[in-house]
Amino acid sequence: MFSKETYIGRRKVLMQKLQGRGIVLLPGNSEAPINYHANTYRFRQDSTFLYYFGLPISDLVGIIDTDTGEATLFGDDFTVEDIIWMGPQPRVVELAEQVGVKHTAPLAKLEPAIAEAVARGREIHILRPYRGDTRLMLEKIVPDAFLAPSEMLIQAVVAQRDKKSAEEIAEIEKACAIGHEMHLTAMKMCHPRAQEREIAGAIEVIALMKGWGTSFHSIVSQHGETLHNHSYNGILKEGRMLLVDAGAESVSNYCSDFTRTTPVSGKFTTKQKEIYDIVLAANNHAFSVSAPEIRYVDVHLAAARIIVEGLKELGLVKGDVEKAVSAGTHALFMPHGLGHQMGLDVHDMENLGEQYVGYDAETPRSKHPSCSACRMGRRLEAGMVVTVEPGIYFVPELIAKWRTESTCAEFVNFAAVEKYLDFGGIRLEDDMLITETGNRLLGKRLPITTEEVEAAILPS
Repeated sequence: MFSKETYIGRRKVLMQKLQGRGIVLLPGNSEAPINYHANTYRFRQDSTFLYYFGLPISDLVGIIDTDTGEATLFGDDFTVEDIIWMGPQPRVVELAEQVGVKHTAPLAKLEPAIAEAVARGREIHILRPYRGDTRLMLEKIVPDAFLAPSEMLIQAVVAQRDKKSAEEIAEIEKACAIGHEMHLTAMKMCHPRAQEREIAGAIEVIALMKGWGTSFHSIVSQHGETLHNHSYNGILKEGRMLLVDAGAESVSNYCSDFTRTTPVSGKFTTKQKEIYDIVLAANNHAFSVSAPEIRYVDVHLAAARIIVEGLKELGLVKGDVEKAVSAGTHALFMPHGLGHQMGLDVHDMENLGEQYVGYDAETPRSKHPSCSACRMGRRLEAGMVVTVEPGIYFVPELIAKWRTESTCAEFVNFAAVEKYLDFGGIRLEDDMLITETGNRLLGKRLPITTEEVEAAILPS
């Protein structure tokens, strides 16, 4: 947690953006059972609640009154029965004091408070719920007229959260330091006959020892062509590559997100190195062109040109590079966008709606295959944190589909591409802060050249 002044200041900014527009209702999360009531998933607080109220404790609800400028924290004090199991716990009033909230009330008072506001003709602003229990609670206490997510509130929250303060950047740097250790450990463990499960377990231990845990379900797989592969059942084999996409949360829940691809044999083959170096060039080029006022969709397309140029040199792509990119040829090899915003969420604020976070009126999301998969397309601004994660993948099913349908047939040498059907995939991901004059890498850069990666692998 930050100082109470930080949370007071954040709520004040939000109140000023919505001044005179009624009540902002921000529910925190509740515990979620795994298989019975007392056996719960690891608790993670709602990120927007954390941003404005800072308390990583379940069953709390915050209200911000944009007319009076006051905030109220709703929650129930723990009972003696709770304390027997949990130990001494702070009272709600003490929690409120930690984040500069003067008014508290038990949860039973929440529904009457909302009803009274509605009776007085006041607006109720909510965000889109992403959990079933939160949705049910809102449906019970909020009139139907206000159950749709408030676009005004969403835009105000996004405008505030997408510029990271110095203290937020410091927390992200802590998460990056943990992520750095996680990935170095994975590289050192990358040997034939090692189990994916062992590596996944080892990096998760680091995330829990040094912070709040992993920032998302880690990807540790020799099948890098499967973008979100959450299976850890493989045993590492000679000639394959291990793709690890993993990040950590700091104790204040700020995130990191890195990807590296490591040769299981300890050395990249010529074929692997050729593809790897194209991805690395795209990663480096994305950093070189990212700056305030540059649209991130244009950075995505700049990286795509590097990928298409490199694949053309290898004979996998043919024809004019600009025309190939315009046609979306790169989407066969990189069927995702270049990156996303990152902060309290690893995909920051994705629950609020991608159209508000990654896009705006100037830059609406495109349906064209050249950039339809981009999560982030709008202009970069100083204070934003975004991931840079180009990749090249050979997905047999996708290649077969494109060949059957003659998609981009004038630009793809399918006969050459099909020699890579057992290749897998390569992704290289770093975290970037947009500064007033350009950008800077967050955290110490992990080994990324083929020479650096090979040197990081310990002898088996």
